[in-house]
Amino acid sequence: MSITPYLYYQDGAGALKFLAKAFGFRKYGVQMRRPDGKINHAAMKFGAYLIMMGYPGPQYKNPKRLGEATQSLYINVDDVDAHFRRARKASTAILEEPKDTSYGPRRYGAEDPEGHQWYFAEDIPNVRRRQRRNSS
Repeated sequence: MSITPYLYYQDGAGALKFLAKAFGFRKYGVQMRRPDGKINHAAMKFGAYLIMMGYPGPQYKNPKRLGEATQSLYINVDDVDAHFRRARKASTAILEEPKDTSYGPRRYGAEDPEGHQWYFAEDIPNVRRRQRRNSS
């Protein structure tokens, strides 16, 4: 079983570029376009996992326009600190720097240009093993 998030974006082309540059997503499948040529539906992959996105219409207000988060995505990565450096290099809005949590993983939070919140995490035992390898 898998769950595939479907996010709404006013600027689908901008979302595709940002998610690839900042977070390492890859374009996937066929993009569907509106009569004006703008993206109406697209998909991206992160490793084996898929996200989809679409344009819901002119009345849509993204989280940035609403002034509040409407959801967040939580994604496990192999190296959260390296992932964070990539996002920061892409001038991503950082919500939370990498830190060890009380419930297990090390994580950081970021926000895309339309206000969707993304959290990337790695199990702390993996972080500790990597730190030991790098200090040897």
